[in-house]
Amino acid sequence: QVQLVESGGGLVQAGGSLRLSCAASGITFNIYSMDWYRQAPGKQRALVATITSGGSTNYADSVKGRFTISRDNAKNTVYLQMNSLKPEDTAVYYCYARWFGDGSWGQGTQVTVSS
Repeated sequence: QVQLVESGGGLVQAGGSLRLSCAASGITFNIYSMDWYRQAPGKQRALVATITSGGSTNYADSVKGRFTISRDNAKNTVYLQMNSLKPEDTAVYYCYARWFGDGSWGQGTQVTVSS
C-alpha cells in the first residue's frame, strides 16, 4: 500500500522560509519521479516542482530561484525548500509519486504566508 506523508507546512511571514518533506512508503522510491503540487483556494491544483529518479529538476516559473526540490533515496523522502515566500505561495502543498502510468498523492500540508 502506497503512503505519502507530507509535513513541514505552517504559517510564515512574507520573505520567510519553510522546508516541506514527503516521506514515501510502499513503493520502490528510487525509480519514481516525485512532484510537488499546490492548490490555492478557488484555484486548480498546479505543478510546482519535479525531480526525476535521476535527479533532474524542473520548476514552475513562479517559483524558480526561490524553491528547491531534492530527494534522499536512502530515506525515501522528497523535500521542497521554499525561500523568499510570498503571500501568493499560500496553498495546500501535495506531493505526488509517479512511475509511468502509476501515481499516488499525499494528503497535503497547508502553507500560509502572511503579508
